[in-house]
Amino acid sequence: MNTLVAVAIAPCGVGDELAPEVAKVVKVIRESGLPNRTTSMFTEIEGEWDEVMKVIKEATFVLADKGIRTEVVLKADIRPGFTKMMKAKVNKVNIILGGQNEH
Repeated sequence: MNTLVAVAIAPCGVGDELAPEVAKVVKVIRESGLPNRTTSMFTEIEGEWDEVMKVIKEATFVLADKGIRTEVVLKADIRPGFTKMMKAKVNKVNIILGGQNEH
């Protein structure tokens, strides 16, 4: 079943600058082949439930396997019969506001 997830995976207690560790997490997500988009606070991933959860687990354990305490914040939207919701949801709002569709 198609699932759209917003996930934040971040190390805890490793200093003020987290970008290098977060980059390792995002790399796993991007290399998964699933549609994804990273913003300043979350990365969205879309695909079948099991595929998405597998990527989240792999991305989490990039840090946890190194002994780094890792925090995961996850929000999931499971909408039977719908796909490509990562762009469709934004496009609907953009159309209402008179803007352009994302491609």
